[in-house]
Amino acid sequence: MDNTSTFALVIYCLVACCLIMLMVWLWAHKIKNAGVVDIFWSYNFPVIAIILLLLAPGFETRKLLICGMVIIAGLRLGTHLAVRIIKHLSVEEGRYQQLRKEWAPNPERKFFFFFQFQAISNVLLAVPFIIITLNTSSQLSPLEYIGAVLWLISVLCEAIADAQLSAFKRNPENKGKVCDKGLWGYSRHPNYFFEWLMWVSYFVFALASPYGYLAIISPAIILYLLLKVTGIPATEDQSIRSKGEAFKLYQQKTSAFVPWLKK
Repeated sequence: MDNTSTFALVIYCLVACCLIMLMVWLWAHKIKNAGVVDIFWSYNFPVIAIILLLLAPGFETRKLLICGMVIIAGLRLGTHLAVRIIKHLSVEEGRYQQLRKEWAPNPERKFFFFFQFQAISNVLLAVPFIIITLNTSSQLSPLEYIGAVLWLISVLCEAIADAQLSAFKRNPENKGKVCDKGLWGYSRHPNYFFEWLMWVSYFVFALASPYGYLAIISPAIILYLLLKVTGIPATEDQSIRSKGEAFKLYQQKTSAFVPWLKK
């Protein structure tokens, strides 16, 4: 496939994601809840996967495998977030409330660009999927099987972490308490860790394709965002505001990211 056609694929994905985020921003503006962006950030990856499945020229079995993985993971996370956010649609999550305060007096304009940046990040993070679906080799590599197994482990463990936290929050007796049960007893953010591990699995899968090493950009960006920007810092700041000393004690005893034994 020539560079022009590859560029066209990227443009199709970018236009689709930007249009989706434009509609989501209009909805968020109407309901005054920017948290819905998280739902559609996840759902945009299945959209990209469908575009690549239909238009990329790679080996059909490989395309079905990687696009199926992306669709399953994106729908699972997006739906999990949708269930959580829509239950409290009239109440915006604390981190977005904080952004709204910081971006006053005109937060909606800044949220517009924030939403569009999320769409751009979707396409940038999709580099492994593009590389893989351009591969026309009719033989699957051991690296691709290893990547698929690592993906399965990471998606299952992330789902378990999400389910454990949801179950903890459903219990009225736990209101104001810190979840330190199950995987949350070994990491303060096991969902983030296994989300990152999933992106590592896409990188491993892509290594079997030409220029697959470029796919390192995705787990590298995800790791930076989780550790330094929108992941752990914002989430823990909000947890300290809502849970105070209980969360600070949890911070002292429990690994921030990689699951590990308590101190």
